[in-house]
Amino acid sequence: MKQPGTFRLALGALALAALLPLTASAQAFTGGRPPGGNGLKVGNGRLHPTLDLETRLDSGVGYFRAEGTGPLSPDLSGELALHIRPGLLLDVPSPKLAIALRANLDYVAYTGLITAGSGAASHLEGTADLALKFDQESTLSVEVGDALMRSDRTRTAALGAGILSLYNEAYVKAQWKPGGGALEVTPSLAYAMEFFEPLGGMAPVGCTDAACDPLAASQFNYGNLRLGAEGRWRFLPKTAVVVDTGLEYRGYFNDTTTPSAAILHAMAGVSGLVSPRITLTAKAGWAQNLGSSGGGTMVALAEGTYLWGPSLTVKGGYLRAFEPVAAYGTFSDNRVYAEARSVMGSRLALHAMGAVDFLSFAGGRSDTLVTLDLGPEYQIRPWLVGAVGYMLGTRSSSLGAAGLNYTRHEGYARVSVSY
Repeated sequence: MKQPGTFRLALGALALAALLPLTASAQAFTGGRPPGGNGLKVGNGRLHPTLDLETRLDSGVGYFRAEGTGPLSPDLSGELALHIRPGLLLDVPSPKLAIALRANLDYVAYTGLITAGSGAASHLEGTADLALKFDQESTLSVEVGDALMRSDRTRTAALGAGILSLYNEAYVKAQWKPGGGALEVTPSLAYAMEFFEPLGGMAPVGCTDAACDPLAASQFNYGNLRLGAEGRWRFLPKTAVVVDTGLEYRGYFNDTTTPSAAILHAMAGVSGLVSPRITLTAKAGWAQNLGSSGGGTMVALAEGTYLWGPSLTVKGGYLRAFEPVAAYGTFSDNRVYAEARSVMGSRLALHAMGAVDFLSFAGGRSDTLVTLDLGPEYQIRPWLVGAVGYMLGTRSSSLGAAGLNYTRHEGYARVSVSY
């Protein structure tokens, strides 16, 4: 349904109003909770109410038919979106029971200023992360937590754009440090579920595979059980041998064609300081699918961090992973990534992150993903932070469907208030 012109103008004015504080300062800040603010006292800690107001110009919202009747574009539709994001931050430090909570609700309103009819896809997103840490200073400590996210960024690599994902993972892990802490053993158990629904209500042009069709995504709803154990032995004061093992089982609630996967992996290597400025981690091993479809490959991680000065940190590396995935059973990911963070003075922070992923799915499909995220953040007041930024996401696939071949540009401006 076409929105009245006055309503569109009002939405545009609201978007401009949210943008003006940042435009006026021409600067912006990075990092978790904006500094400052007293919060509300909760035991030994503080509860901080927060509010983000964001305008985001997004070239890849979803697939829409103009006015509900016109031809469907083969490309993702763009839109100006407004984000209203109230939240809570809670930190209660304690050696016996420490509590950390990060939560927000994010109402995403598509204005319809660029793509008519997109307003019907306005929706609610949000995140909630809770961690309870018991006896952190003792030989045996335990952490119990849960992470919940509703977003248009799915964790399932095989699926295309235009999908809303509801993801939840509950976990428990323990850390055992016998003999003064030179040896650390960390077993863990986690169970995750992810559910999908279409964002735009249309299948992209040329899509003949369920993996690229948002309308069929719900068939890939899954449960994922993960058992793991990590070990670290410090044979030098700042260098350790690391061992990482685990078993991951993936089953699908509605899909009878994708084979379940049970992937066992084991990796070993070293981690520590090479110099006062350089930290390196290198480990390698093997991952094997014990499920009916089989398959296995080498897995590895090589990552380095360089402290370029008191205010600039650069990190980069290479990751090879082998994981379960919808529609194909398993896939491997060769990822090259880098990021830099800089603090300039006491108020301005800059970040830049980029990555290239080469995905290979069982059955022959291959995809290439390129991601980029950069921008400044600026502390305008102790309780007020402004940010602007740009994000790029491109995907190309050996499957020709539009839902798996696209480029998505996102520019945003945000103000964050924290009490």
